[in-house]
Amino acid sequence: MAGHSKWANIQHRKGRQDEKRQRIWTRVVREIMVAARTGGGDPAANPRLRLAIEKAKAANMPADIVKRNIDKATGNLEGVNYEEIRYEGYGIGGAAIVVDTMTDNRVRTVADVRHAFSKHGGNLGTEGSVVFQFKNCGQLIFAPGTDEDKVMEIALDAGAEDVVVDEDGAIEVLTAPGDFEAVKMALEAAGLVAELAEVTMRAENTIALSGDDGARMQKLLDILEDLDDVQNVFHNAEINE
Repeated sequence: MAGHSKWANIQHRKGRQDEKRQRIWTRVVREIMVAARTGGGDPAANPRLRLAIEKAKAANMPADIVKRNIDKATGNLEGVNYEEIRYEGYGIGGAAIVVDTMTDNRVRTVADVRHAFSKHGGNLGTEGSVVFQFKNCGQLIFAPGTDEDKVMEIALDAGAEDVVVDEDGAIEVLTAPGDFEAVKMALEAAGLVAELAEVTMRAENTIALSGDDGARMQKLLDILEDLDDVQNVFHNAEINE
């Protein structure tokens, strides 16, 4: 199945993550605590916690910090209680944006998110206004030049729902959220390591933005991602530089 070009957007996102490496720990800690609080502190029985711990390892977070925050979340140590809140809105050109937050102060968080949207050309929408344009799924993205036939064979055999080849040659493997780990492990066992691997909200259709509109949209996304309480920002803009 053919798809649109996403590689430049993915590389920009990875670059932004590298710039903000020092802030990654804060977001990973929140994810660990919420995952442990909602699904229990045993990673073997809690897929969301397993993924959060994997993110912690990728960010070089010491194991004792991971354990301490699991203990806080499960009541063994005193800690902060975070709640998950999702905001939906519109960016430049009507592009759809979903902002996932974890916060201990929802009044502060909604004020920050609303201000970011309004100051940078967007509009905060109501619940359900844009999320229908996204699909919750596992996503693994391989760089252009990766062996397409090998990825497709292994991924589909392991339970992937689809393999999409984008216009620029990047390969996307899409899974149901519950099958993500099994597919990822099967691909890695075959020596196929994705550039990006996560359970995400994937846009069903994209809106192409370029020039000033593309730059304004990227600015809005960057501002949202820099907010302290924001965990993830999903959008359907395909920004062409």
